[in-house]
Amino acid sequence: MMTSPEAARAADPKKMDGAALAMLCVGHMLDDVNQGAIPAMLPYFIAAHDLSYSAAAGLVLAVTVSSSVLQPFLGQFSDRHSAPWLVPAGLFLAGAGVALSTLMPTYLLIALSIGLSGLGVAAFHPEAARFANLAAGARRATGMSVFSLGGNLGFAVGPLVTTALLLAFGLRGGLFLAIPATAMALLIAWQLPRFTARPRLSHGKGIAAASRGGDAWGPFLRLTGAVVTRSIVFFGLNTFIPLYWQDVLHQPTGAGGLALTVLFTAGAVGTLAGGWLSDRHGRRLVVLSAMAVLALGLVAFVLVQDVAMATLLLVPLGLALNAPSSVMVVMGQEYLPTRVGTASGVTLGLAVSVGGLAAPLLGHMADTYGIHAVLSLLAVLPVLAIGFAATLPRSMRT
Repeated sequence: MMTSPEAARAADPKKMDGAALAMLCVGHMLDDVNQGAIPAMLPYFIAAHDLSYSAAAGLVLAVTVSSSVLQPFLGQFSDRHSAPWLVPAGLFLAGAGVALSTLMPTYLLIALSIGLSGLGVAAFHPEAARFANLAAGARRATGMSVFSLGGNLGFAVGPLVTTALLLAFGLRGGLFLAIPATAMALLIAWQLPRFTARPRLSHGKGIAAASRGGDAWGPFLRLTGAVVTRSIVFFGLNTFIPLYWQDVLHQPTGAGGLALTVLFTAGAVGTLAGGWLSDRHGRRLVVLSAMAVLALGLVAFVLVQDVAMATLLLVPLGLALNAPSSVMVVMGQEYLPTRVGTASGVTLGLAVSVGGLAAPLLGHMADTYGIHAVLSLLAVLPVLAIGFAATLPRSMRT
């Protein structure tokens, strides 16, 4: 446990608790590894249980619905009841559900196990985001960017780690995913007093409604519109960049995966940079600037036909796409200061899942009008996000 000086530093609401943030970042990574693992496991489920492609896609739907749609409700629960135990319990369930799915003999039991993992993911995020908000002290956006970086890393390394385990041990290799999640859950459970001991830092003059002790639902809903719009662009690029590399730029199939790696790597840097810039220059400015760069970058991306130039453009696209992600989570928490769990659940879960649901519609558009039409639409969407963000209140922080 912490020594008295360590406890005093951790309890200071103005100072950033780096050790606590590091634990939450790693926990977030290990939590989201399990979401990234499911797509990598599908070929093995298909081979082991003779599943159709539709049935395999249903497993992805199970984890998406349970992990994203449930987050606002679990966030609301954590707002009404003190529930710090949701963080270690959710992390444990996220790993245990995936591990159990490798042992199940029927499709229904596999889907239920994966749904259990998604429930764990949903339980982890709102309360963990609340703890990250507290651990960040006065530098909330920086702290949230560190927390969000863990999720980015989890999605990135999940397929790689899972594929390596499955190649080495077959479908049963998924059992090993439960080990790091369980170990981290035990560590966070042991350290829960470190998180719960920190008093909440007042938002001061950051938001007018917050200074009166109320929730600013109007700005929060408009912010949610910006989050949804950005999420559609994210899922659109994630889905169609590999196809664009193959069908439009006439590159080998694997080249599209490398292009996504460039985008995600730049995005990880953008996540940290966005939080740092937000704490120094204001949250609203970061969102507006990032969306403007994203719109211009996408226009340029659609127009170029050179592979090297397209690859180069992925760097500013990744930076601009991810820079406002953690910032908007913090803004949501500040707009709803008495419902931080609900705000976190919506901005981290529900609003992002809506972006994922738009991907099939974009696919239909690509089938009908071509990939260029989809990318052209994606270039317009950041302008809509700018419209939402421009209506948000000006203040010392936002």
